[in-house]
Amino acid sequence: MKSPISIKRGTVAAVFIDLQEEHRQDKRYLVEGFAGILANVQRLQEAARANHVPLQHWAYIVDLDKQDRPFHPLGADGKSAFSDKSDPLTEICHEVAPAKDEALLVKAEASAFRSGPAADRLKASGIEWLVVAGVWTEACIDATVKDAVAKGFRVLLVKDACGSGSAAMHQTGILNLANRLYGGAVTDTDGACRLLAGETVTAWQVEGSVPLRFTFDNAAALYADL
Repeated sequence: MKSPISIKRGTVAAVFIDLQEEHRQDKRYLVEGFAGILANVQRLQEAARANHVPLQHWAYIVDLDKQDRPFHPLGADGKSAFSDKSDPLTEICHEVAPAKDEALLVKAEASAFRSGPAADRLKASGIEWLVVAGVWTEACIDATVKDAVAKGFRVLLVKDACGSGSAAMHQTGILNLANRLYGGAVTDTDGACRLLAGETVTAWQVEGSVPLRFTFDNAAALYADL
């Protein structure tokens, strides 16, 4: 259901996941509509900075010299098939790269919050809400959101600032998350920017258990209604 929400100033951070060049340059890992996603992320970042909201920029980088991954896909050169530490395409896209005073955080797994001190540091600084955007919706966004919720954060999932290899993959990824986004909300970039500015916005919030029973035929319509 949709209901009015607001976010108290000083209690929100913005988290951007894996907005790396490989998703617009490597034919194997292209994200559908990536240019539009980057444009929406730019708007979110501008709103966050204007309202003194801290930003976290995350990049997924695989270092098989340090990580034990027995089933990890490899290229012909024996390196990781994606996001290898030596691949220049792991760089964050320049339009949404960290500003001079913002750090680039590196993760070695899908979730930004599965391990490491990042979540505890956010908690210690009084953060209650995380505005989440990035790629891929059903993979690293899904893992990050679920771990954030498990650690007690409220997640504002910005549906049109996320993406995947196809619209179907993205939309069903958002619907699956929405079904279990307890304590959080789903909105679009316009709504998220207004919330970051301190306004009250009507956003979709989960009520009950798995309310969105979607099919191949109605998934796109349900996604549009979020």
